[in-house]
Amino acid sequence: MNYAAAEKIAKILRTDKQTIYKIGDRLGQITGKKDVFEKIIEENTIEIKKRLELLNLPYASGAKKIYDALIAKINADDRLIFESCGEAICNNQDDCNRILDVAHKVVGTQKGFFIKKEVAKELLRKEPPKTVMEYLKYDSVDEMLKNENLLEVFSALRFLEGSEWLNQVFFKQYDKLTPADFEEREVVVHALSEKWTEVAQKFVMKKWHNISHLKELGVVFVIPISLGIPGELLRMLSLIFHYLHEVPFYSEIFRKIAQVPETFSENFVSLLRGDVLEHRLSESEKVPFLVVQRYLAKDDENDWRLFSPRINPEALHWLRAEEDLVKMAATVNGYASKLEFWHNLDWVGDYFKDEIGNDILVSFNLVDTVMSLVKNKEMIKYLYHHQEALWNKIFIEYFGREQLERFSQDYLLQGYFEI
Repeated sequence: MNYAAAEKIAKILRTDKQTIYKIGDRLGQITGKKDVFEKIIEENTIEIKKRLELLNLPYASGAKKIYDALIAKINADDRLIFESCGEAICNNQDDCNRILDVAHKVVGTQKGFFIKKEVAKELLRKEPPKTVMEYLKYDSVDEMLKNENLLEVFSALRFLEGSEWLNQVFFKQYDKLTPADFEEREVVVHALSEKWTEVAQKFVMKKWHNISHLKELGVVFVIPISLGIPGELLRMLSLIFHYLHEVPFYSEIFRKIAQVPETFSENFVSLLRGDVLEHRLSESEKVPFLVVQRYLAKDDENDWRLFSPRINPEALHWLRAEEDLVKMAATVNGYASKLEFWHNLDWVGDYFKDEIGNDILVSFNLVDTVMSLVKNKEMIKYLYHHQEALWNKIFIEYFGREQLERFSQDYLLQGYFEI
C-alpha cells in the first residue's frame, strides 16, 4: 500500500488514517488490487491539471484563484444552457415546461412502482389538507379533486401544510399501506400552475431552489418561480436530472420490499424518512461500510457517521445527473465540449494554499461549485458532495460501479454491510 496516498485520502475525507489503511489491506486481500489509493490520487492530480490548463491556471495557483475560476466557469456554462433552452426563465409554467422537456428528452420515459391515484385520493379524503383547501377555496376534498390536478395538490402539501401536520397526521396513513395500494406507471415531470407561485415563495426561498419530488407518487415538480441568481438554470437542470434518477432508484426498492407484505409499510416509511444507521458497529477484521441515503454534513458536519467508511446513493444520483448534462450538451453543436469540463469531477478535489499559506480543500464537484455560487457562501461550506463521491469512488475502484449500485439498493434499509 502507498501510505502517502492513503494518508492524503484520509485528510481529504477527514477520516482517521488507520481506517483508510484497514480498507486498503482488507479490500486489497479480497480483490487482489494493491495500488488503489495511489491510482486514485494520481487520477485526481491528472484531472485537476487538465481542468486548470483549460482555466489557464498553473497547479500552484492559490485556493481563491482556483475557486474564482470554477465559479466563473459555472457562470459561463449557465449562460450556454440558458441560450440552448431558448432563454427560458422559469417564472411561468410554459418556460418551466420547456426546460423540463429538455431534461425529459435526455433521460427518456421511466416507469416505477407508486401509490395508486385512487389510494392517494382516499388519503386526502381521510385527512383533508385544510390549508391547501382554504387556499383553493374548497369546502370538501371531493369538490377539490373534481376540479384540481391530484398530483398538483399532493405537491402543494409540501409547501403549504406544516411539517408537524404532515409528519404526525397525514403521513401516518402510510403506516397502513400495502403492496396492493401500489401500481406500475410512468414517472411524471411537470411544472405547477402559476396559481401556486405566490404561496410557494417562502418554501422556495428556504430551500434555495424551486424543484422537489414525491418518491411515493413518482412525481418531479417545478414551482414557476425564478430566484434571479447566477447559476440558477444549471442547478435547476442538475436537480431535475438528479430526481429523475432518484425516483426510479427508490421505486425499485419499493418493488423489492413489496415481496414481503408483512414488513412492507414499515420499510416503505423508513425509506421515505431517509433513515440511517443510528448505532456504531463493533470492531472486527472486516470493514463495515455504511449506506447513507442523506447528506449528513448539511445538518451536522461532525456527525460520527461522516468519519466512517460508507457509500452514498445520493452521490450516485448526482454522478448520473452530471453525465446527463453532458448528454444534453451533445444535442447542441459546439456545446458538448464546454460541459464535458465537469465530467468525472464529482470525486475530485485537493488542498491549495490561501492568501496566508493555510491549506484549503477545494472541491471541483459541479454541485458543490453551483451551490457556492447560488448561495454566495464560502467554499469551505460546500465540500460534502465531493467527499461523499470520493467514498463512492473508493468502492468503485475495488468492486465496480455496477456493484456500487446494487449494494446501494440491497443494503439501504439495513444501513450497512461488511466486507
